[in-house]
Amino acid sequence: MSNEKLRDLAEVDRLIHEPARLVISTILYTVKEADFTYLLHESGLTRGNLSSHLTKLEEAGYIEIRKLFKDKKPQTLCSMTEKGRGAFEAYRAQFNRIMKKLNGG
Repeated sequence: MSNEKLRDLAEVDRLIHEPARLVISTILYTVKEADFTYLLHESGLTRGNLSSHLTKLEEAGYIEIRKLFKDKKPQTLCSMTEKGRGAFEAYRAQFNRIMKKLNGG
């Protein structure tokens, strides 16, 4: 593998590239919004782990987290921001370019 290909890999958005955050970002990219319980079940993460990764994505401005009540029960809703959508699309495009290079394309 050439140094250029390795450098390309090192330059992907590490915030999204982390496996748990990649799963969360992929889910949120495909829906308007998702509640915490849905993300918990779909991601397979623990509550604490999911919460930690959501916080990192929120701090980066990639997602928005809203807390509200539904039938007097707390509900946490997450949605991807425009910044997050752009970052995810850029990550996906960059990763696809890297994979093509690795496959000789």
